[in-house]
Amino acid sequence: MSAVQRRIAAIAAIVGPQGLVAAAESAAYASDWRKRYVGKPLAVVKPASTAEVAALMKLAAAERIAVVPQGGNTGLCGGATPDGSGAQLIINLSRMNRVRAIDALNNTMTLEAGCTLAAAQQAAEGAGRLFPLSLASEGSCEVGGNLSTNAGGTGVLRYGNTRELTLGLEVVLPNGEVWDGLRGLRKDNTGYDLKQLFIGAEGTLGIITAAVFKLFPVPQGQATAIVAVDSPDKALELLAYAQARLAERLVGFELFSSLCLELVLRYYPACRAPLSGAHPHYVLIEIADSRDANAARELMEDTLGAALESGLIGDAALAASGAQSREFWTLRENISEAQAHEGRNIKHDVSLPVSRVAEFIRITDAAIAKAFPGVRMVCFGHLGDGNLHYNVSPPPGADHEAFAANTAAINLIVHDSVARFSGSISAEHGIGQSKRDELTRYKTRLELDMMRSIKAALDPLGIMNPGKVL
Repeated sequence: MSAVQRRIAAIAAIVGPQGLVAAAESAAYASDWRKRYVGKPLAVVKPASTAEVAALMKLAAAERIAVVPQGGNTGLCGGATPDGSGAQLIINLSRMNRVRAIDALNNTMTLEAGCTLAAAQQAAEGAGRLFPLSLASEGSCEVGGNLSTNAGGTGVLRYGNTRELTLGLEVVLPNGEVWDGLRGLRKDNTGYDLKQLFIGAEGTLGIITAAVFKLFPVPQGQATAIVAVDSPDKALELLAYAQARLAERLVGFELFSSLCLELVLRYYPACRAPLSGAHPHYVLIEIADSRDANAARELMEDTLGAALESGLIGDAALAASGAQSREFWTLRENISEAQAHEGRNIKHDVSLPVSRVAEFIRITDAAIAKAFPGVRMVCFGHLGDGNLHYNVSPPPGADHEAFAANTAAINLIVHDSVARFSGSISAEHGIGQSKRDELTRYKTRLELDMMRSIKAALDPLGIMNPGKVL
């Protein structure tokens, strides 16, 4: 028996026949969602319990087997993809999908890492509570992956990102020990907040197997609207105006350009334009209220009516029903897929101080247009928290594959501009493989040294998701 066969046999003995993915089926787990990275794993396993994950990690430590944790595999930066050596073990947590507990009075829910985000939302709803994390991929992404990349989504403005929604974790460490930090406490000042090390670490420090999340009362009324604005500057003015009038009721404030809407309507003919005529930019606004739907609608009508009278917005459409509200959100959520249908594009997931978003767009658009005449900017994102998906598409009729050769040059323009505006090159997608080398340009030496020290302390053998982040 070869060394590889011996290792696979030992792995199979831990997870059993149901937990070992057949070699012929492993390709689906060996590439990222965008098919930009393709690896070759030693094996793909789906453990059914924390005990099995711990046993796998003890074996990996003893045999010096590199491990790639994986959830729904919907990441955009290659963070859950093995290399091509055939020596890295993928531990996919999709079978660990139980809702362990819901404490409605404490407003907490304990989930295993393989629970899909949609299932988590449904479990909270069944208990009369709201789990507010929401992403376009929520039907297939899993909460372990959301934790691993500190996912943001559409409700950050009111509820915070995944980090803010997390109270406790259960983590299998690289040596196979299990840290049980599943505490549903809002206040716990007993030393270092260890859970923060693993949230956003992309599986480089340990494997998150379960988490305690915050829940919230279900809003009794919601209102959704799409409004037209002349520019991102006007959108920022509208944001400040809406925050002053709506305060904590403001849940979503999403910006997208006319080109974004044009692409969605082109590739999704069932979608309809929300407003008559063409407008330079659009903002999707959603509010939630403890009162009924009529109260929320009246509040939105009053706010938008005053904004229209003052010339802050050019037009507005208020959803007349829950179905129309979902139609409005579909326009926003289909932008990424519509752009993919259009062809290759160069994507950026950046964050900036909210006050500087408009200036960043204006200056960076001009710099890219000067360097690459004719490109099309597909810019959209969560304006309320400063997160832009700042994507660059080739000129009409251009060779998309040839345009992709400009990725490094365009990334340099965009990310240098982000740095000048005191922003971040990754807002909610993580670093993975795709931004690993760029991290050294935008993090200080001291920051990188501290990160490496933490990595060395928790993973001295370097077996946790090597080649990612650092």
